[in-house]
Amino acid sequence: MSLRLACRRAALALALGLASLAAFAVDDAASAPAPAPPALAASAPRELLVMLRAPTAHARIDGIYGGTGYGDAARAQSQARVGARLAAAHGLTVVTLWALPALGMDCVVLALPPGADVQGSIAALQSHPEVEWAQAMNEFQAQGHVDPLYALQPAAAQWHLDELHALSTGRKVHVAIIDSGVDDAHPDLAQAVQARANFVDGQAWVPELHGTAVAGLVAARADNGMGIVGIAPDAQLYALRACWEVSPKQTLCNSLSLAKALSFAIERRADVINMSLSGPDDLLLGRLIDVALSHRQQVVAAVDAHAAGGGFPAAHPGVIAVADAQSDALPAGLAGAWAAPARDLPTTVPGGGWRMVTGTSFAAGEVSGLLAVMDQAQSRADSRAALPRLVRLPGGGIDACASLLNAAQPANVPATAVPGCRALLAAAGGSSGSVAVSP
Repeated sequence: MSLRLACRRAALALALGLASLAAFAVDDAASAPAPAPPALAASAPRELLVMLRAPTAHARIDGIYGGTGYGDAARAQSQARVGARLAAAHGLTVVTLWALPALGMDCVVLALPPGADVQGSIAALQSHPEVEWAQAMNEFQAQGHVDPLYALQPAAAQWHLDELHALSTGRKVHVAIIDSGVDDAHPDLAQAVQARANFVDGQAWVPELHGTAVAGLVAARADNGMGIVGIAPDAQLYALRACWEVSPKQTLCNSLSLAKALSFAIERRADVINMSLSGPDDLLLGRLIDVALSHRQQVVAAVDAHAAGGGFPAAHPGVIAVADAQSDALPAGLAGAWAAPARDLPTTVPGGGWRMVTGTSFAAGEVSGLLAVMDQAQSRADSRAALPRLVRLPGGGIDACASLLNAAQPANVPATAVPGCRALLAAAGGSSGSVAVSP
């Protein structure tokens, strides 16, 4: 195992532990609407940062200032007294004191009383010889997603999700998840599941690992302060249970259950149909897939690297087949498959938690999410318009930025919506790469 992967897994384990604690805290409110993120305060700053010059170092052998904290208790006490004296002189309150060894200074945070003159207080504090400078405590609004596991998602960086989501998040796009049961009460899937149906004969609906993991990768909600961010965080899901879990490592489906689920997706006009499964050629399912494709519904399937031609339905004409981006080679006869991140992906699991998963099933879910993002960006008012196109990178990977811009009509692209994405595309040589049209 590489050092990079080991570090990533360790970080993920820590983040998952913290996220699990948060999940328990919101368990009772799982069915309630997700709270809106807190807004930035519009009022004047209420705290000041006062940078204190370091006192003359005490004679000591190492002569190092600060170390990793307040190594010199006497110096810390001295600076605390300076801070207290400044606060008392100007009617302020000491909040905290912190060493900044990199600057060779200490920072004391002082709270302003109601109605205080911010600039006047700063000027008065800066008149003291112990003060290097003083400033207001500024507030900054995060750009990007605040979900704690977002940074660990391979697609976040590889597909430039911050840039993509500035233009499109899959809003009003419907993705059918034909899989095992989805936990629609999971806090990271709040309001993501628009409809659910159970096509497994003789079994009641139950949340299951595989379906819940795929659903999270497609449409986990963004900026709710927990878990992950789906590729299409505003997409609406049809959770269609056509498979059932025999064990944590084995999920089964049959022709009838899958046919029922496909029929539902076709009748409900799902924009994207995700089938993270593989098996033998099936005439009934093949016909239904053909009907879906004729209705301009995009069908995405996972490649089975151990099956001839990548397995069915991945090898069926018109289906968008998704392979592992880190695999050495695509199965013979499936050169047109698309490669996406498939290893060590954090995602949702039943019961309100998150875990890491690996496999082309989950890579397919990411591509379904990307198609949903592209679908929103493209005007569908003209039924003759071409379906959204994926742009291929060398080796079969997906240029998500170019794919989104390729899908968007010029009139739908705000001039300042995705400047970073445009810059990335220009730096890569524009859209002159091989453009493959998703069937």
